[in-house]
Amino acid sequence: MEIRYTTEEDREVFVDTLYAAFGQFPDAPGEGGAVLWGAYEMDRNLFTVAPDGRPVGTAGAYSFELTLPGRTTVPVSGVTAVGVLPTHRRQGVLSAMMRHQLDAFRARGEFLSVLLASEAVIYRRFGYGPATYTGRLTVPRHRSALGTPRAGSADLGGSIEVLRRADCGGILEQVYDRYRRDQPGALSRPHRWWSSGAGQPPIAPAPRYVAVHRDADGVPDGYASYAIGGPEILTVDETIATDDAVHTALTRFLLSHDLVTEVVFKHVPPEHPLRWQFVDFRATEANSSSTDWLWVRLLDIPRALTARAWSADGELVLDVDDPILGERGRHLLTVRDGKADCVPTDREPDLSMDVSDLGSVYLGGTTPSVLVRAGHIHAHRPDAAALADAMFRAERPPHCLHWF
Repeated sequence: MEIRYTTEEDREVFVDTLYAAFGQFPDAPGEGGAVLWGAYEMDRNLFTVAPDGRPVGTAGAYSFELTLPGRTTVPVSGVTAVGVLPTHRRQGVLSAMMRHQLDAFRARGEFLSVLLASEAVIYRRFGYGPATYTGRLTVPRHRSALGTPRAGSADLGGSIEVLRRADCGGILEQVYDRYRRDQPGALSRPHRWWSSGAGQPPIAPAPRYVAVHRDADGVPDGYASYAIGGPEILTVDETIATDDAVHTALTRFLLSHDLVTEVVFKHVPPEHPLRWQFVDFRATEANSSSTDWLWVRLLDIPRALTARAWSADGELVLDVDDPILGERGRHLLTVRDGKADCVPTDREPDLSMDVSDLGSVYLGGTTPSVLVRAGHIHAHRPDAAALADAMFRAERPPHCLHWF
């Protein structure tokens, strides 16, 4: 079989092949002609072609920026549209495409790739590990009272305006870009996503109301995209805010909406203070859940480890196995004043791990000690896990809510 890149002329066949792999049919264009695949970069997508010329597998990639601990943004490839026709599964098609894709990412000079995993058991063997998590909170209106801010809390002096999604696309793009540059784990949303309406609301131009928060000078600094559906449930696609006070102001607005029995927040970051702001601490206990979101894969370990900021000084020797690429190496990670140096070493390891586990801890959303206790990472000395926890910790929990 042959693996080749697609062109714009292949778009329809690419989409049809991908949907056939999942036993589905492509949706008709949405409002304004938007479709979920409108942001595909066809020169970065792959076909696996059978000897008779028929495409039997697909894999794609988007060009994003990822915010690392320390607020550094770096280019990453966002893996998407991975599928193999049922007639050609378990014949090595997926493995061949994933290896080809990883080699291509490296050839572009990238040291990280990311994805959202449709099935958690698939992507670990290709070196990806779950690195950010997100929560869904359902709040009954009769238990939704927020506590009174403590004395001395800053008065925002801002305002909230309700707009239709169709009337505020530029505002959403601007506010999201400010937010993602300050949030570890966040991905960029390139302009073509907004202009083509690709993805999920509020990028997609589906009917939504948007509560836009403006600061005292009238500058937009937060928004919440929402819709009310039956039976009387207000669902919040996402709340984007440049600080916690703006997030609280938007939350109060959403929870005060009339003729609503429940408010569902679809994307709440881990360790977010929202749960603690309710007068009833158990207000979100029922019908709430959390899940993995962004999976991370390191392609060049020294470059990746030196790109991010670090929370504690120290030295660790990491023994990392990368079976899919047939690589294994020991890396001496030395951190001083928040900056890292990483070089090959023959020293005895402090921690041994699969490259997928390094992906999980890379952004600080998973502590190395948890993976030691789970049997994923092997600690060769008693204090290695605790030191790794302190070093890998991010200034705030990583969070990604961009769907791709």
